[in-house]
Amino acid sequence: QVRLVESGGGLVQPGGSLRLSCAASGSIFSINAMGWYRQAPGKQRELVAAITSGSDTNYADSVKGRFTISRHNAKNTVYLQMNSLKPEDTAVYYCNADVLVRGVVNDFWGQGTQVTVSS
Repeated sequence: QVRLVESGGGLVQPGGSLRLSCAASGSIFSINAMGWYRQAPGKQRELVAAITSGSDTNYADSVKGRFTISRHNAKNTVYLQMNSLKPEDTAVYYCNADVLVRGVVNDFWGQGTQVTVSS
């Protein structure tokens, strides 16, 4: 099948930066949209940023101007550069991808990586 593996989370002080990576592997013919979601304790999972195969991007209002999503299509990898981090960015961040497998588009999720912004 398809596996998404995230990396790059951790503890950072307010105002700091982190870069998340998510690599997809497995029976991939092509990947359409890829994105990052996050879920804070007691809150619903929310979209942070998304990017199409043509590199069109979409961001949550709360991260515009601070976060940048990008992808490397040949490596089936999506990145999230997070700058000027705030305590309210603390959450588990999940990678998501719409993957074409054997003629069918399926939605896949990574296991999540913790981002904690605290002094």
